[in-house]
Amino acid sequence: MEPSSGVGPEKRPTVDLVKDKNGTDQILLQNPKGASVKISLHGGQVLSWKTEKGDELLFTSTKANLKPPHPVRGGIPICFPQFGTRGSLEQHGFARNKIWLVENNPPALPSFDPTGKAYVDLVLKSSDEDTMRIWPFSFEFHLRVSLALDGNLTLISRVRNINSKPFSFAIAYHTYFSISDISEVRLEGLETLDYLDNMRDRERFTEQGDALTFESEIDRVYLNSKDVVAVFDHERKRTFLIRKEGLPDVVVWNPWEKKARALTDLGDDEYKHMLCVDGAAIEKPITLKPGEEWTGKLNLSLVLST
Repeated sequence: MEPSSGVGPEKRPTVDLVKDKNGTDQILLQNPKGASVKISLHGGQVLSWKTEKGDELLFTSTKANLKPPHPVRGGIPICFPQFGTRGSLEQHGFARNKIWLVENNPPALPSFDPTGKAYVDLVLKSSDEDTMRIWPFSFEFHLRVSLALDGNLTLISRVRNINSKPFSFAIAYHTYFSISDISEVRLEGLETLDYLDNMRDRERFTEQGDALTFESEIDRVYLNSKDVVAVFDHERKRTFLIRKEGLPDVVVWNPWEKKARALTDLGDDEYKHMLCVDGAAIEKPITLKPGEEWTGKLNLSLVLST
């Protein structure tokens, strides 16, 4: 959890432990230029990602229930070990509703360059009886959240099987991007891919050759996508680049007007200002034998256009 050095003694990345109004521990990362990321230990969930000018890049509903154990509508909830209702667990699994711990001596991550980065390591373990009762496997989920000097946000997940038998899991970084208006954005990088349509009982279709635009509710899992997809926000003249490793699928979700009105933790018109685009592994669950470890990486960056 120590802030990294390498950018001069005057301005260094900082890592601070703070509390929200409900007393839940949060980690605040800040880079030397003033960009910031806030992570809640409830769910290991990124709640805020701000530019150096203070612009919020992630959407959180004004009606979100921020008091544990309720899941928070917004930010980047981690769906693990289940996505949606594809299994016997609660929707999107239990990881987003558990209290994670700060890990002061995490396993080494040789590929990580700490220069100029503010970062923190969190861990979730299958140590409580409630978790073992609903999902009887021993695991360790190590999560590193880092904020780079250029403002990029990276989440690196490592799931290790410390069980005596294999287990399988799905995972998604359910990222709520803050957008100007859903009718003003387009999504590129999913052209011609097959997808499962959750609105049609997961029936499989093939996307056309054009960028995605939005005129109604969408709830899809795109399969075997490229490692980079992009959300273009024309009105705000900015683009989110989503880079991923070990996450072959992409979830695209917006509830639109009718479903938004049915969600108690989402304002009636807030669907216009959010778009979920998730790096995920859903269609083919990841299977780990005893002692094996899986690594997945999500990198989010912002590009401003003139």
